[in-house]
Amino acid sequence: FPSHDRRGCIHRYILVDRREYILRRCTGKRILHLGCTDHPYTAESLQANALLHAHLSKVASSIVGVDSDLTGIQKLTELGFGNLLLGDLEDPSTINLQDTFDIIIAGEVIEHLTNPGKFIEGLSRFMTPESEILLATINAYSVMRFIQYALRGRGGRAEPVHPDHVAYYSIATLKKMLEKSGLTMIECAFYDLAKEHRAYNRAVWNIANDLGVSFFRQLADGIVMVASRGV
Repeated sequence: FPSHDRRGCIHRYILVDRREYILRRCTGKRILHLGCTDHPYTAESLQANALLHAHLSKVASSIVGVDSDLTGIQKLTELGFGNLLLGDLEDPSTINLQDTFDIIIAGEVIEHLTNPGKFIEGLSRFMTPESEILLATINAYSVMRFIQYALRGRGGRAEPVHPDHVAYYSIATLKKMLEKSGLTMIECAFYDLAKEHRAYNRAVWNIANDLGVSFFRQLADGIVMVASRGV
């Protein structure tokens, strides 16, 4: 990693492993994890040892998980995970929780939400001036998706997009949305295709991704951004 200031801020955007990056920032922290079940892939993620909530539970001083996926919550509860709440991520103000946290994690959640500004503002009740929000989301400029769309888009009729996504974000648009909600970006990085995702891709798409990202890291699969209101 490059040099950091006293708050751990990265002075230039780097390419990171998503899971390792999040775990590094969350070790020893009190965590609120939004979207903890990885709906609709809870079972697959557990089987592949890829469920982020399971890994966060090992490094956090304490953790509360929230998701709107009842089936996923029940599955995790059966496996022994505690402090799990069913909640509407479209409106965090309705979540039955009074605690504050060191860090709030929303990994690849915001691109599913129809009112992201309301989502961000609703998280303020869980924050102190020192709390941080960590958002991870798909990069609007992902080289792999551009190539897929160019070669297989059928003139715009077939997009390589998750059926539940309603938006894509860039660093500039995500940063601006946070600022409009009274938050300041303190760290940002790009993250590349995860190992568990590569296994489901055709080899040609992984090669296209790796080639593009090797020259231009800003064409990586996703963005992870950390913000605070106390800066």
